[in-house]
Amino acid sequence: MDILWAESRPLTAREVGRLIEDRDLAPTTVMTVLDRLTRKGFLNRTRDGRAWRYAPAAGRDAYVAELMLEALEMTGETGDRSAALQRFAERVSDSEAEILRRALTELEE
Repeated sequence: MDILWAESRPLTAREVGRLIEDRDLAPTTVMTVLDRLTRKGFLNRTRDGRAWRYAPAAGRDAYVAELMLEALEMTGETGDRSAALQRFAERVSDSEAEILRRALTELEE
């Protein structure tokens, strides 16, 4: 995802593979990951000849928010969501807590 966010244009799986540093990944491995991210809604893809070009469906902030929500959903079956939220609130910085307070206030209005 970092590579796709950094680029100003959609990339093929081969191009993404070339840009991954310190890895010797097969193009099929990269294609599999990109396909899964597309099915989850994190990427959009368009046909370019015989290849697909991939681009982020949303910005990094939306992606991180979705990951946080997925983690929170995991507590629904195995634990207490309120306890997980409480633990999270205890670990954020004062400035992050203020951002959360403002966001919640805006949602209430």
